[in-house]
Amino acid sequence: MVGETNRAPFDLPEAEGELVGGFHTEYSSLKFAMFFLAEYINMVTVSALATTLFLGGYLAPWPLSLWEGANSGWLPVLWWLIKVQLFIFIFIWLRGTLPRLRYDQFMKFGWKVLIPAALVWVVVVSIARLFRSDVGLTNTELLISGAVIIAVLFGASWMLQIRSDRRAQQRADDDEQSAQRANEVLTGVSTGHPVPPLPGQRFEYTPRRATVTTAEVTSTSTADAKEEPDA
Repeated sequence: MVGETNRAPFDLPEAEGELVGGFHTEYSSLKFAMFFLAEYINMVTVSALATTLFLGGYLAPWPLSLWEGANSGWLPVLWWLIKVQLFIFIFIWLRGTLPRLRYDQFMKFGWKVLIPAALVWVVVVSIARLFRSDVGLTNTELLISGAVIIAVLFGASWMLQIRSDRRAQQRADDDEQSAQRANEVLTGVSTGHPVPPLPGQRFEYTPRRATVTTAEVTSTSTADAKEEPDA
């Protein structure tokens, strides 16, 4: 409904904050008011449709429906108007609360979230009507069965999430240990030519003069060690 009426955060075709032309700037006074009046009439229309299709229309909401005279006289008109006003309040509330989406975010939300959710909802409603008409389950039994199925799905998803977190933590620990082993300092050989570091390793630069001095000290110590047995 919000996307169909071009209201925030889905008012992409008529983003008045970014437009420098069109009826937002070229019209004023009554003409400008007529454009916005048409927008609010559209809001009332979709709110009336949603009230009739999803909120019981003119029937009294629960728990007022438990009263025997809740749907007599002028009261059904009152219930219908209250439900329509509730939808209009949500329209205005969303416009004053949510920021405007980017176009790619809007398309992603519509194609990857809303359409799959609508298809799943059609299947769920079809299965519920099948069980109510053919099997003979009451609405209470259907609600209890649906609540049990949802609880099982949430529990399974929670267990899968815990398992995934444990695997991710184990991989992180393994990567940390591998990084610690790979971060060993490579000082090179006595010839002064360092070994090229592998990915993830670091090489500590040693001046060539210090390397040569270390090599001379090592060679001198080796020569002394060889001369001692002869002595």
